[in-house]
Amino acid sequence: MKVNTKKLVLIGVLASAAIILSYIEFLLPPIYSAVPGIKMGLANIAVIFALYSIDGKSAALISVIRVALSALLFGTVTSFIYSACGAILSLTVMILLKKSTLFSPVGVSVAGAVMHNVGQVLCAIIMLGAAEIGYYLVVLSVSAVLAGVLVGLASAVLIKTVKTRP
Repeated sequence: MKVNTKKLVLIGVLASAAIILSYIEFLLPPIYSAVPGIKMGLANIAVIFALYSIDGKSAALISVIRVALSALLFGTVTSFIYSACGAILSLTVMILLKKSTLFSPVGVSVAGAVMHNVGQVLCAIIMLGAAEIGYYLVVLSVSAVLAGVLVGLASAVLIKTVKTRP
Protein backbone atom coordinates (compact mmCIF):
# COMPACT_ATOMS: atom_id res chain seq x y z
CA MET A 1 0.00 0.00 0.00
CA LYS A 2 1.48 3.32 -1.12
CA VAL A 3 1.20 6.20 1.34
CA ASN A 4 1.46 9.72 0.01
CA THR A 5 3.07 11.56 2.92
CA LYS A 6 2.48 15.04 1.50
CA LYS A 7 -1.23 14.28 0.99
CA LEU A 8 -1.54 12.86 4.50
CA VAL A 9 0.12 15.92 6.03
CA LEU A 10 -2.08 18.26 3.97
CA ILE A 11 -5.22 16.43 5.15
CA GLY A 12 -4.01 16.75 8.76
CA VAL A 13 -3.29 20.46 8.39
CA LEU A 14 -6.67 21.11 6.72
CA ALA A 15 -8.53 19.07 9.35
CA SER A 16 -6.78 21.07 12.05
CA ALA A 17 -7.63 24.33 10.28
CA ALA A 18 -11.28 23.24 10.02
CA ILE A 19 -11.43 22.48 13.75
CA ILE A 20 -9.80 25.82 14.60
CA LEU A 21 -12.26 27.66 12.35
CA SER A 22 -15.14 25.79 14.02
CA TYR A 23 -13.81 26.81 17.42
CA ILE A 24 -13.46 30.46 16.36
CA GLU A 25 -17.04 30.38 15.15
CA PHE A 26 -18.12 28.77 18.43
CA LEU A 27 -16.48 31.64 20.34
CA LEU A 28 -18.09 34.41 18.29
CA PRO A 29 -20.81 36.32 20.11
CA PRO A 30 -24.30 35.63 18.80
CA ILE A 31 -24.51 39.00 16.99
CA TYR A 32 -25.15 37.46 13.59
CA SER A 33 -27.05 34.63 15.20
CA ALA A 34 -30.21 36.39 16.35
CA VAL A 35 -31.97 33.54 14.58
CA PRO A 36 -31.04 30.12 16.05
CA GLY A 37 -29.12 27.82 13.75
CA ILE A 38 -27.45 30.47 11.63
CA LYS A 39 -23.69 30.09 11.31
CA MET A 40 -21.08 31.14 8.78
CA GLY A 41 -19.68 27.66 8.26
CA LEU A 42 -16.07 28.88 8.27
CA ALA A 43 -14.74 25.31 8.55
CA ASN A 44 -16.03 24.66 5.05
CA ILE A 45 -13.21 26.81 3.70
CA ALA A 46 -10.87 23.91 4.51
CA VAL A 47 -13.30 21.34 3.08
CA ILE A 48 -13.82 23.20 -0.21
CA PHE A 49 -10.10 23.85 -0.50
CA ALA A 50 -9.49 20.11 -0.08
CA LEU A 51 -12.21 19.27 -2.60
CA TYR A 52 -10.49 21.36 -5.27
CA SER A 53 -6.86 20.86 -4.26
CA ILE A 54 -6.84 17.18 -3.33
CA ASP A 55 -10.01 15.14 -3.99
CA GLY A 56 -13.51 14.34 -2.76
CA LYS A 57 -12.43 11.51 -0.46
CA SER A 58 -9.97 13.76 1.32
CA ALA A 59 -12.59 16.50 1.67
CA ALA A 60 -14.97 13.92 3.15
CA LEU A 61 -12.32 12.73 5.61
CA ILE A 62 -11.62 16.31 6.70
CA SER A 63 -15.34 16.92 7.12
CA VAL A 64 -15.81 13.76 9.22
CA ILE A 65 -12.84 14.62 11.43
CA ARG A 66 -14.10 18.18 11.91
CA VAL A 67 -17.68 17.16 12.71
CA ALA A 68 -16.61 14.46 15.18
CA LEU A 69 -13.94 16.44 17.00
CA SER A 70 -15.95 19.67 17.09
CA ALA A 71 -18.88 17.84 18.69
CA LEU A 72 -16.55 16.11 21.13
CA LEU A 73 -14.70 19.32 22.09
CA PHE A 74 -17.49 21.90 22.20
CA GLY A 75 -20.76 20.26 21.28
CA THR A 76 -23.26 17.64 22.34
CA VAL A 77 -24.51 14.33 20.98
CA THR A 78 -27.47 16.17 19.49
CA SER A 79 -25.27 18.78 17.83
CA PHE A 80 -23.17 15.92 16.42
CA ILE A 81 -26.26 14.27 14.89
CA TYR A 82 -27.49 17.50 13.31
CA SER A 83 -24.03 18.46 12.08
CA ALA A 84 -23.38 15.00 10.64
CA CYS A 85 -26.69 14.97 8.76
CA GLY A 86 -25.99 18.41 7.33
CA ALA A 87 -22.39 17.57 6.45
CA ILE A 88 -23.26 14.32 4.67
CA LEU A 89 -25.85 15.92 2.42
CA SER A 90 -23.76 19.05 1.88
CA LEU A 91 -20.59 17.19 0.98
CA THR A 92 -22.40 14.79 -1.34
CA VAL A 93 -23.90 17.68 -3.30
CA MET A 94 -20.61 19.62 -3.36
CA ILE A 95 -18.69 16.61 -4.71
CA LEU A 96 -21.29 16.04 -7.44
CA LEU A 97 -21.39 19.71 -8.45
CA LYS A 98 -17.60 19.97 -8.51
CA LYS A 99 -17.42 16.86 -10.73
CA SER A 100 -19.93 18.42 -13.13
CA THR A 101 -17.53 21.35 -13.71
CA LEU A 102 -20.54 23.63 -14.19
CA PHE A 103 -20.03 25.48 -10.92
CA SER A 104 -17.26 27.61 -9.49
CA PRO A 105 -16.07 27.12 -5.91
CA VAL A 106 -18.49 29.89 -4.93
CA GLY A 107 -21.45 28.08 -6.52
CA VAL A 108 -20.39 24.80 -4.94
CA SER A 109 -20.09 26.54 -1.56
CA VAL A 110 -23.55 28.11 -1.81
CA ALA A 111 -25.13 24.78 -2.76
CA GLY A 112 -23.26 23.08 0.09
CA ALA A 113 -24.42 25.68 2.61
CA VAL A 114 -28.06 25.36 1.56
CA MET A 115 -27.88 21.56 1.54
CA HIS A 116 -26.29 21.57 4.99
CA ASN A 117 -29.38 23.37 6.27
CA VAL A 118 -31.68 21.02 4.36
CA GLY A 119 -29.95 18.05 5.98
CA GLN A 120 -30.27 19.56 9.45
CA VAL A 121 -33.92 20.49 9.00
CA LEU A 122 -34.75 17.01 7.68
CA CYS A 123 -32.96 15.56 10.70
CA ALA A 124 -34.96 17.83 13.03
CA ILE A 125 -38.23 16.84 11.36
CA ILE A 126 -37.40 13.16 11.86
CA MET A 127 -36.07 13.54 15.41
CA LEU A 128 -38.83 15.83 16.64
CA GLY A 129 -41.66 14.51 14.48
CA ALA A 130 -42.76 18.00 13.51
CA ALA A 131 -42.98 18.73 9.80
CA GLU A 132 -43.68 22.39 10.57
CA ILE A 133 -39.96 22.84 11.22
CA GLY A 134 -39.57 22.73 7.44
CA TYR A 135 -40.85 26.29 7.22
CA TYR A 136 -37.73 27.40 9.05
CA LEU A 137 -35.72 26.35 6.01
CA VAL A 138 -36.73 29.57 4.24
CA VAL A 139 -34.95 31.71 6.84
CA LEU A 140 -31.96 29.39 7.01
CA SER A 141 -31.61 29.29 3.21
CA VAL A 142 -31.29 33.06 2.94
CA SER A 143 -28.47 33.09 5.47
CA ALA A 144 -26.92 30.01 3.83
CA VAL A 145 -26.68 31.77 0.48
CA LEU A 146 -24.93 34.76 2.05
CA ALA A 147 -22.57 32.60 4.11
CA GLY A 148 -21.97 30.29 1.15
CA VAL A 149 -20.89 33.21 -1.02
CA LEU A 150 -18.44 34.47 1.61
CA VAL A 151 -17.00 31.02 2.33
CA GLY A 152 -16.85 30.29 -1.41
CA LEU A 153 -14.97 33.53 -2.13
CA ALA A 154 -12.46 32.80 0.63
CA SER A 155 -12.05 29.25 -0.69
CA ALA A 156 -11.60 30.45 -4.27
CA VAL A 157 -8.84 32.83 -3.20
CA LEU A 158 -7.04 30.01 -1.39
CA ILE A 159 -7.46 27.61 -4.30
CA LYS A 160 -5.90 30.14 -6.69
CA THR A 161 -3.07 31.29 -4.44
CA VAL A 162 -2.02 28.15 -2.55
CA LYS A 163 -0.47 25.63 -4.86
CA THR A 164 -0.50 22.05 -3.58
CA ARG A 165 0.47 18.88 -5.31
CA PRO A 166 -0.16 15.94 -2.94
